[in-house]
Amino acid sequence: VQLQASGGGLVQPGGSLRLSCVVSGSIFTIRPVGWYRQAPGKQREFVARITSGGSATSADSVKGRFTISRDNAKNTVYLQMNSLKPEDTAVYYCNLESVSRVYWGQGTQVTVSS
Repeated sequence: VQLQASGGGLVQPGGSLRLSCVVSGSIFTIRPVGWYRQAPGKQREFVARITSGGSATSADSVKGRFTISRDNAKNTVYLQMNSLKPEDTAVYYCNLESVSRVYWGQGTQVTVSS
């Protein structure tokens, strides 16, 4: 299983970005996929998660601003990020939870700054 995250970049406060996570393998359609982020000097933290059936959960800090979705036909999970704040600056990682382990992608940098 391999995960490829993309879509990060530099955006002004209040702006939007959409991150994508492409997952190799048929396991994608039956397992949950999540997004985490890690800011400099901080621990990695949960952002959002979506099950194979489309049920989504998200951290309180991003509720109402970030939306996670998935397209099983494209083996892709998206994270739509709106109303971005400087404190959203971090490297964003996607992961897939299998029965035996968690797979991680390489991360994509999101920087929110004026």
